[in-house]
Amino acid sequence: MKFLFILIFCFSCAEVFAFEDTLKIPINRIYFHDKIKNEQRLIDKSDGKEDKKYHPVINEEISLKLSDVLYRKIPEMAAWVETNDSISTNNEKVRFLSYIENLLKTFRINQKNKEISVVEFPSLVNNFFKALELQSKNESLTSLIASLPYNEANIINSVIYDNIGSAEAAKIVYLKFAELNPDKILQTLRPYIDEPFADSLLVVAGKNNPIQLYSYAQSRQTPEGKLIHRSTNKIVEGIAALSNTENALLYFPFLDDILSGNQTIESIKKIVGNGITGYDSVGYYKLLVKTEVEYFKRLISTKDTPVAMFGHNGLRDMLKRKAIEHFVTPINELHNSSVNIRMKAIEPLSPQELYYVIVTGENDLYTSSYKHTFARMLSLMGSKPRGDSLLQSVNFDYFKKFIRLAANYNKLDTFLKTMPVATSEVLMKAFVANLDKSGSLEDAVDVADSYSSITDKKLLSTILSYVDENFKKAEREGNSKGEIIYGLLHDIFLSSSNNKADLTSVLGIPSIYEVSNQSLKGESGKIVQQVFFYGDEDGKAFFPSFIRSFSTREWKIAEQKEWYEIQSLKGGVQIFVNKPLDNDSNLDDSAQVHLNQYLESIDVYPSIVVHRGHSYWLPRTIKRMPQSAKVILLGSCGGYKNLNEILEVCPDASIISSKEIGKGDLNQYINNYLNKTLAAGDNLVWKNMWAVLSKQFENAPKSTRESWEDYVPPYRNLGAIFIRAYHKRANPE
Repeated sequence: MKFLFILIFCFSCAEVFAFEDTLKIPINRIYFHDKIKNEQRLIDKSDGKEDKKYHPVINEEISLKLSDVLYRKIPEMAAWVETNDSISTNNEKVRFLSYIENLLKTFRINQKNKEISVVEFPSLVNNFFKALELQSKNESLTSLIASLPYNEANIINSVIYDNIGSAEAAKIVYLKFAELNPDKILQTLRPYIDEPFADSLLVVAGKNNPIQLYSYAQSRQTPEGKLIHRSTNKIVEGIAALSNTENALLYFPFLDDILSGNQTIESIKKIVGNGITGYDSVGYYKLLVKTEVEYFKRLISTKDTPVAMFGHNGLRDMLKRKAIEHFVTPINELHNSSVNIRMKAIEPLSPQELYYVIVTGENDLYTSSYKHTFARMLSLMGSKPRGDSLLQSVNFDYFKKFIRLAANYNKLDTFLKTMPVATSEVLMKAFVANLDKSGSLEDAVDVADSYSSITDKKLLSTILSYVDENFKKAEREGNSKGEIIYGLLHDIFLSSSNNKADLTSVLGIPSIYEVSNQSLKGESGKIVQQVFFYGDEDGKAFFPSFIRSFSTREWKIAEQKEWYEIQSLKGGVQIFVNKPLDNDSNLDDSAQVHLNQYLESIDVYPSIVVHRGHSYWLPRTIKRMPQSAKVILLGSCGGYKNLNEILEVCPDASIISSKEIGKGDLNQYINNYLNKTLAAGDNLVWKNMWAVLSKQFENAPKSTRESWEDYVPPYRNLGAIFIRAYHKRANPE
């Protein structure tokens, strides 16, 4: 079939070129034909090579179709203009040739800006030809425009701008735009402010983003403001009224209740006060939680989305912000204080309210903050807490996130044991379900990570059976995404319980068991490591021992103003580590910036990155992490939960991390092993490394052994393995 298409394409092109050779083009129009040919060349060149073949995609058959359109149909249209008696005068023919040129130019620019896909090109050209025929007969394009998708309708109407129906067609195009972009209605509505459809679009805009409508309502004298304030729609009226209320954003999360009469501005004001004086932070947070529970129940039971539940400054956004502001931040900042003092901020909260502190504060909670909050939540549930009752009380809102966090912090077994076995199995079945329905891989990665944290063999077996059920369902339905996700999870889970299984071979991904010495070497032939230290008390305390760990018999140490350069005397290992200069003065930050600039200036790109600092410093390390990193050591609290972010920067990196609190002395042992192995010219074999270090910690204090057990080697990083395998299988080369 493909060979036949190639023959047809080549034969058709030959016909067109022959036709062009015999077509007598007046000398005064050759210039306009040349402009069309120039646009053809620019589109051809946009795939990286000008070769009379437009192949912007890997699929050869699609590329052949695109080439056919560009080099056969476009010349056909130009020839049609020249031979069409309806287009009689020179000026008319020039105008039609300009239409074709502008079509190609607009497509090229829009495609470059990712506003249209290359696969839309054939349909665009076909419908454009229809539009040219209508234009040549002086007929309106409105019916044609109305039948087309937005991208095609927009381009055709903008190119043939002088059609007798262009003004009406422009309204049709705008309505298509508004349907696709409800968040941009208020920004673009002004030219159509007096059209009958303006009021209905205003309602759509208000439902999609009430905060944006509120902002426009505050400017009463603008065309948009006048439209809003004369609206009789209940939602728009309510938002317009709020625009005159002091501290209106604090009322917005409750807009649905205000509009329905379940809440009043006056009743909420008793908690809000003026935003400072009279503001009850605990009372306000409790009201947010109560409203979230009610709204979510309505959402799942009636599929009706409450107004202002989502979006910036909506209920969920405000719930997260206030949980962090009033509870997470205070207990984090007191992490060096006694538990009673530290956890005082969350004392007034119920188990349900603590649940929302956990799930909304996931990226901000320190490990110890999570553990204390989790423990308090269970203690408040009585002597025999029931985790299933807690989840039912919040209508299972955010439950997948809660399960994942519990697994990451080694609390999942504790939580599941608060309910009957049968109930916990049902819960985990729901946890595994619908992973292919999400727009991202986050839920699937959460399941993979959680599996590695569960110790109950029966539960592990049950989860595996649920994964298999979902795989078979996806297979029956022809759901390729579901097949990939659940197929990979099956392979990963099965192999993780079988020490003889080779996941690298099974999944077809780069080795998760070892990293070769050679692969870590840069162009200079050296293995470069960058270590990030931070200038807090812990960083300053551990830094001297870090420097002392490098024996002058084996390493050359050079101190610079803001960092150290450490070079192995054998093996070509080079280490750059910034000094933990005073964080309060932001000096450690400056040292890292300057070190990165220096490395870039000398064309040095680290293949190993070591993070030495608390979890709250990790986002800064990730931000500055080089894409060249192939081995990453996270010596931080809760580093395990940051795997997703790191893999976005370094998708094939082997990552060593801790699920809980990273220990400075343990990090040093790991770092020493890495350096010694690499300086000896050996490969990093993770199972060997884990065996050696585990042996060293056999007689260590219990707390040290337990902390070591929380470290995760690359071959046990199931979430990271899943991500790498998914992209490999979903996007085969």
